[in-house]
Amino acid sequence: MPVYEYECPACEKIIEIQQRMTDDPITQCPECDGPVKKLISRSSFQLKGGGWYADGYASAKAKSDTKKATSSAPSAPPCKSGGSCPAAATSS
Repeated sequence: MPVYEYECPACEKIIEIQQRMTDDPITQCPECDGPVKKLISRSSFQLKGGGWYADGYASAKAKSDTKKATSSAPSAPPCKSGGSCPAAATSS
């Protein structure tokens, strides 16, 4: 469940409340019954692990490995007619 932050201008407290995303936001401070406003705070969401890049870009090594993998794959022989070969596409 997400944690939402609210600020009460009356008592100057910041309140953190766990709520479902479908729940209505609170309107009164649980301590002084004053009006509250919802704060927008920074998320603690992080992507970690071998499949994620910290800066959003692949390293030079990863790019060169990808090029090697695609260039070493055998290509289909060209069609003798010089155009597209529907017979070759249906036979495979």
